[in-house]
Amino acid sequence: MRPFNSRVNRPTPAERVLSILTAAHSMTVVSDGLDPVEVHRLDGTAAMGHIHLHEPSEAGSLQSGPRIPVRLEFTDIAPTPVRDRTRARVTVTGLLAAPYSTDTAESTCMEFGQAVFEDHRGRAFVTLDTLQETDPDPIATSEAAMLTHLLDDHGELVPLLLRLVQPQPEKGVTRVLPVELDRYGVTLRLEYPGTHRDVRLPFAKPVDRLDQAGPQIHALLAAARRASHRNQLLT
Repeated sequence: MRPFNSRVNRPTPAERVLSILTAAHSMTVVSDGLDPVEVHRLDGTAAMGHIHLHEPSEAGSLQSGPRIPVRLEFTDIAPTPVRDRTRARVTVTGLLAAPYSTDTAESTCMEFGQAVFEDHRGRAFVTLDTLQETDPDPIATSEAAMLTHLLDDHGELVPLLLRLVQPQPEKGVTRVLPVELDRYGVTLRLEYPGTHRDVRLPFAKPVDRLDQAGPQIHALLAAARRASHRNQLLT
């Protein structure tokens, strides 16, 4: 668990991995010598609900006999129509006692190897101990709905948030969209002709319950309205 403090304004790689695994509704299962298996769960059940991760030392977690190396691949896609919607990729490696099958309703036991998190900032390796010590983000499974609501129902307010960006962005922004939302704040994507960049707007303090997220977003919008300078970036 990471203590909250004023300097923390974005999730750690472990928090991002846990959020992606918690909210994922699809994954690709890759085993040596077998065709990749695409797993899609659109009934509200996260894909990881069908894989149970075990410590490598838990010998009893898998049946005796040969173990099959397996790789679970997840792609984190922005729910809003931003340029370059791939936000991150997560790869979880481990061992199975038998080939993965989509025909069973039971959770498949997997001996955990490691998790690799990759985004535009680089690559990080995450252990199972770190994942188990990490608190789930209360916004993770609601992020897509909340960002879509913000854009569809209050899209005219999003550019106001540029007033909170310091230093002020360069002129020439053609579009501003929310691209990410987590317990620490919201990320905006500023699109320019031919390029884009992301800016982070942290909450006054991280949220620990889902019902705290809405008021924090409203607080950012209120702060933007109070900003003394006018936003003249969008033309």
